[in-house]
Amino acid sequence: MSPSAVPSPAIPAPHANGKPSPSSSSSSSSRQDATTTQLANGTSSQIPAWVQPDLSRLLRVEHNPGSFTSRSVSLVRLGPGALFARITNPTPATVAYSSVQAARDLHIELNSDLVYINHSCAPSLVFDMARWEIRVSDRPGGLEVGDELTFFYPSTEWVMAQPFDCFCKTAECVGRVGGARDMDKAVLGRYWLNRHVEELLLEKEEDEKKSAKA
Repeated sequence: MSPSAVPSPAIPAPHANGKPSPSSSSSSSSRQDATTTQLANGTSSQIPAWVQPDLSRLLRVEHNPGSFTSRSVSLVRLGPGALFARITNPTPATVAYSSVQAARDLHIELNSDLVYINHSCAPSLVFDMARWEIRVSDRPGGLEVGDELTFFYPSTEWVMAQPFDCFCKTAECVGRVGGARDMDKAVLGRYWLNRHVEELLLEKEEDEKKSAKA
């Protein structure tokens, strides 16, 4: 996960929590083979196969000069809770600034312009990794054309590869943004969280209780 924006990748085709695509057709093929093998083996964390959507009708990427300044803006108007897009082209990945945690033991690269959806402490979107979909947040007013597309990184990430000082400058800004593991429970309580994050938080709380009794 990156700070509030992700720099333009050096490779030709960018790729969802903000990331570059494979650098060659052979790399892409090997990742797809890994996904196919994972599905064939019936592992618990599976990447579903959906048709790639036309993201060019949903968002516009603004490649601004400097590091961590690129962003994406909405081309559509949707109400609170509406489906914005499905996560359709992921590949399994190791934990990195560009990866998104999809389950307890699964991280992915998004391999699309969804990578330019940055962090905000007042997010316009929610990444629901159990459903492999991106929805409009429940904030009043929903999503308007021209709104920046953002989500709350700790809603997917238990441990972030690169914690950072938030640049969102909203009234809700939490300041230092790390994985959910290292954030205050009261702060996290203000946000929609993925199921794997909620489960890990419960386990952490139980471990702390056991340690206190020891």
